[in-house]
Amino acid sequence: MTTMTEILLSAYVLVWPLIVACVFFVLVRAFLREIREARRNGTPII
Repeated sequence: MTTMTEILLSAYVLVWPLIVACVFFVLVRAFLREIREARRNGTPII
C-alpha cells in the first residue's frame, strides 16, 4: 500500500522535468525571436 507521501513525491518527480522543459522552451523561443529581430534590423545580438 502506498502512502500519501510516496504519491506526492512521485508526482513531484514526474512533474518537475515538465516544468523545467516549459521554462526552457519559453527562454529558447524568446532568444530565437531576438536573433531574428536583430538580423532583420542588422544589429548585433551582443
